[in-house]
Order: sequence, then C-alpha cells, then structure tokens
Amino acid sequence: MNDNTTPGPNLPFKAVERRHADRFPIVRELRYRVLSKRSEEETGDGRTVNISSSGVLFTAEHVLVPGRRMELSISWPAQLDNKTSLKLVARGRVVRFEHGLAALEIQQYEFRTQSPARPPSN
Repeated sequence: MNDNTTPGPNLPFKAVERRHADRFPIVRELRYRVLSKRSEEETGDGRTVNISSSGVLFTAEHVLVPGRRMELSISWPAQLDNKTSLKLVARGRVVRFEHGLAALEIQQYEFRTQSPARPPSN
C-alpha cells in the first residue's frame, strides 16, 4: 500500500502534493489582528502571496506564533454590483511562520462590504 508520500508504481517520480485545495497566486493588501484575551491587540499590515479555500499565505510585519488565532481582512478584487468594494474576512489559526511569511488555516470566513475611502482632511 502506498502512503502517497513517496513515488510508487502508479505515481510519477516527483514529490506528491499534500494540499487538499488549489492555491491561487492572488496578491492583495490585508490587515491582520491576533485574537487574544489580553488587553493589548497585535495588529499589522501585509499582502497575500496565495489563497486557497482552506488557507492564506501572507507577509506579516510581526512574528506570528503558530497556534495563535487570527483574523485577516483582505481587500477583494471583485465588487458587489460593480460599484461596492468588498473585503474577505477570514478567521483561523497560524500554522506556520518563516522568514516574514505566515500561513493561516481558514476556519471561518465571510465577505463584507468595505467602507469607502475617506478624502484627506485639510
């Protein structure tokens, strides 16, 4: 029996992909916050590197400890009725952090409308 981690008689000689969902190279601005019961809230900005139905790989300003629960707010490229900006709000756990890149396993998500940008005040 083959455990799908090494090539066998029915598999080509290459590494076997273990991910369950396709990843799409979508680069979008995001804001993150660590969900914590502590009074101070850790937040930061970053960019997505890729997105799948089960996770997001993104750049982060801070070291994000695996296991921590987070919320990402991602600027979404599509608009509602071609006029209202959307954001994807995803919650989940950090599963990996290396060299400024964090991987979040999505446990819950929803699309929300984005408030319009405010004009600069004088």
